[in-house]
Amino acid sequence: MKRILIVDDQQGIRLLLKEVFEREGYETWIAGSGREALELTEEECPDMVLMDMKMPGMDGIELLKQLKQRQHDCKVIMMTAYGEMGVIEESMNWGVVRYFTKPFDVFELRDAVSELISD
Repeated sequence: MKRILIVDDQQGIRLLLKEVFEREGYETWIAGSGREALELTEEECPDMVLMDMKMPGMDGIELLKQLKQRQHDCKVIMMTAYGEMGVIEESMNWGVVRYFTKPFDVFELRDAVSELISD
């Protein structure tokens, strides 16, 4: 069973995405912060991480860097309410495979995950 970690400080988004991806048959973990996500990935890395760019404490770029430093080879989709090209380019340099601007179409996100996780 493929595993997805959803990292977002907005509880409504975490719960919505958890429900969508569990219905698709994925094992789904949720974290409300970058620190919580790092704790969840200490022993086991998910196949896919869906993460928010802007979170209090540790933002998505810092979380991405820490995951890569731990040599986690998970695919990452970044979700952001900000269309800042510099930040998007930096995240792509750190291995983000796709990004979605909030508000996003949950079905497009689901289809992207399905396509990318099976590669």
